[in-house]
Amino acid sequence: MAGNTDGKGPGTRLVGAGRREEWTGQVVNPPVWRASTHLYACEADRKAGGPQGKDGKFYYGRQGAPTQWALAEALTQLEPGAAGTMLYPSGVAAINGALLSVLNPGDVLLISDNSYEPSRVMATGFLKRWGVEARFFDPLDITAYEALFCKRTKAVWLESPGSLTMEVCDIPELTRIAREKDAVSLIDNTWASAIGFPALERGCDISVMSLTKHVGGHSDLMMGSAGAGERYYRALRRTSVQMGNVVSPDDAALALRGLRTMGVRLERGLQSALTIAKWLRDRPEVAAIHCPALEGDAGYDLWKRDFTGGCGLFSFTLADAIPEGRAAFVDRLELFGIGYSWGGYESLALAYDAAPIRNAMAVPCADQGGGAAMSIRLSIGLEDPADLIADLEAGFAELKNA
Repeated sequence: MAGNTDGKGPGTRLVGAGRREEWTGQVVNPPVWRASTHLYACEADRKAGGPQGKDGKFYYGRQGAPTQWALAEALTQLEPGAAGTMLYPSGVAAINGALLSVLNPGDVLLISDNSYEPSRVMATGFLKRWGVEARFFDPLDITAYEALFCKRTKAVWLESPGSLTMEVCDIPELTRIAREKDAVSLIDNTWASAIGFPALERGCDISVMSLTKHVGGHSDLMMGSAGAGERYYRALRRTSVQMGNVVSPDDAALALRGLRTMGVRLERGLQSALTIAKWLRDRPEVAAIHCPALEGDAGYDLWKRDFTGGCGLFSFTLADAIPEGRAAFVDRLELFGIGYSWGGYESLALAYDAAPIRNAMAVPCADQGGGAAMSIRLSIGLEDPADLIADLEAGFAELKNA
């Protein structure tokens, strides 16, 4: 039976987290509890549950059962400073649920302009219709960021590194300013997870992850999470219960299985990515590499200071390429699939147009000077790095012929 993992290393914590004996019984993993109706021994037992249910207590299917509770508890145990974690049916649902937990009509949300597109869509779509004003900021310009605050600013949305252009921002300083202004700091921490970046310890109030990525790890489930200290966990739970969020116990079991090997997959992906990034740095077809863990990267010093790990996701900008050539490069790849996701065991490539320093979603690249930069994001999986390099080399040969 799994023992106490308090104070142990990340690998030990990943193996033992969430494995309560009352949930696992005599087996290693908690069984898959499929249930909508929970039964009570007596009327007094039913009334003790309360209308919101209680953590780890049977109430009704929307409040989960041991399979979901084990996953939520495991994620909480991996996030220093967390009092609890809520689960959502997708990463986007987690983003929405977290923001709706701390914002009201009339509030202002500051959002980093390198944020994942669905975060931006939520800010400029639903939240705008709901009466929340979104103001975008450059995460590297702290002075301008601080100047954006007003009396109505209630929350700040962060992402570091940016999941496309990979810039690392000074999270401790950005969150310090937010606290001084009485604003809640939320972060999309999918890239590094709590294993590589303890977000709450770095000043964030709520840490959101797409469990679809590294926690699942096998490209076969959709799920998200949001963890927080006691104050904001209660807000997360209240909003989630009221919105009827629930995740499948079958998917929770898959996420638990993926969680146990996440540490070794993250480390393997990061080391392979560094090998490939160093090779790309010497290619004449490449104008710039955007890989925070690569020494010499613009964000390397902050990454080295604040992070204890990373993953295999990074990007690079092509030199003197045309759209047709970039498409030919990506189409030629055999080991890299073409897809929007990342964090699975397989490698992926995604072409996008963005400025080399800042994400073009907030400010069109043409307005930043130099026109659109043609970039490619790589998610490095578990294949042998030498084989991935050979695949990329074939792509560059196709690029020259385009």
